[in-house]
Amino acid sequence: MVKKRKKNNRKSGNCKGFTEKPAKARKINASTPVETCREHLSPFGGLLAMVKFFDLIKFKEIFDSSYLKPTRKPKLGHYLMMIGILMLLFIGFNRIWHFVYIRLDSILCGIFGVSKLPVASTFWRYIDSMGINQATSLLVLMSRLRERVWQVLGIDYRSIHIDIDTTVETIYGNQQGGRKGHNTKNRGKKAYRPVLCFVEETREYLAGKLRRGDTISGEECAAFIKITDKQIPSCVEKVLMRADGEFMSWDSVQACIYVGWNYIIANKGCNPPFDRSKWYRPWKRKSVEYNSCEYKPIGWGRVCRFVAMRIPIVETKPANQMIQCSLFEDENYKYRIFCTDISRPAHKVINEYDKRADVENLVGEAKREGLDAIPSAKFKNNYAFFQIVMLAYNIWRYLKIMGEESIKDQDIGKIQGQGLIGIKNNTIRIARLKMLMIAAKVVRDSNRDKVKISTHDSRTPGILSFLDYLDRLREAPIPWKKEGCFS
Repeated sequence: MVKKRKKNNRKSGNCKGFTEKPAKARKINASTPVETCREHLSPFGGLLAMVKFFDLIKFKEIFDSSYLKPTRKPKLGHYLMMIGILMLLFIGFNRIWHFVYIRLDSILCGIFGVSKLPVASTFWRYIDSMGINQATSLLVLMSRLRERVWQVLGIDYRSIHIDIDTTVETIYGNQQGGRKGHNTKNRGKKAYRPVLCFVEETREYLAGKLRRGDTISGEECAAFIKITDKQIPSCVEKVLMRADGEFMSWDSVQACIYVGWNYIIANKGCNPPFDRSKWYRPWKRKSVEYNSCEYKPIGWGRVCRFVAMRIPIVETKPANQMIQCSLFEDENYKYRIFCTDISRPAHKVINEYDKRADVENLVGEAKREGLDAIPSAKFKNNYAFFQIVMLAYNIWRYLKIMGEESIKDQDIGKIQGQGLIGIKNNTIRIARLKMLMIAAKVVRDSNRDKVKISTHDSRTPGILSFLDYLDRLREAPIPWKKEGCFS
């Protein structure tokens, strides 16, 4: 028997409940009753993504082979102590005593396999046992972590730009290594002066160290450049270093030549003789002029190229006031001079250097994530904590890159991926709202623990899509196990 239908009234299946009608409106007022529940709740549902990430890149394997363990032997082990500190920084707490707020978190306790985390003093005593050797080993750990993440994501840059900058961390006590130096916001106060290096293409931390509060010397700049060269991924063949005037010295230039880097360093103290007849304007509507010359400063071992940019100084005076003319032509211009080994025109070299300005945003973000927190009066403890903060910063950077990659294979119109669109360029504070601060419930079903996330949260489709993406990567063949790959 054939049945005819005038219209197609078949119901379409819902996609995990995300397209269903909204729930009935709630009514909360002053007389609403309050009760307790026995279920394990957590505001950090996104921590499951970090656990999957550690399993994907075999973080424990890297940790055991790279980390130089201190003499102190904690009951939970060195790996779990480090994971605990990283989790604290990953969540957004940058003080060790902030562990009191997350000791009973269900997901964190499940990661550690305990009913409650150790007290904050346990983690503090572990940091107190760390020193410069542990900080150096963490740099090696980050280098291997970077190599594996690049291989998993298929990142194979042949040429990269690295930006080096120093910053100021004001201290308010008797911490070792504090010096009075360049500190515009807190003049006259002691501070540290760490140096940091970032990769422009991925915006990740490459190398750095905590320093005393004085200006960095030429010998220290050269040593830092040689250390940074060891952190470069193996696929990179060409490096362009950009640094400010604090790195301007023959030692820095000689170190760049030794490691095979191109460089653009802002001038400080040199006075190259530019030919007045060679100033040119690449844009007719702009009054900015450019020039270049070959010059060997006193004490340098070879002749180097200097490029310059001069901008006319426009002084506005009242109409009835007389203007005194400048005696020399140079007084009418503001100059920007750089030392480089790039043979391109001067205006292109300076435009390339100006892209370095983004490093200020990266340094500021790193300081907000924990660099400004000085946990100890001992310099060696602060030196190690510096590298732990930057390791947590890099983990956030990798998760944001993976979050962006997870939606590339999806249709933009689908709801599953819309929550993570553009997360690669978001700050860590915004990324926490999208990927971490998601309420979750830990339940036990069929003799197995499960994490449940509400379907009424608009971020749920995005985080579930990201977790599925991490699971697919975990099931795929391991790229660093192939012959010839870094392990």
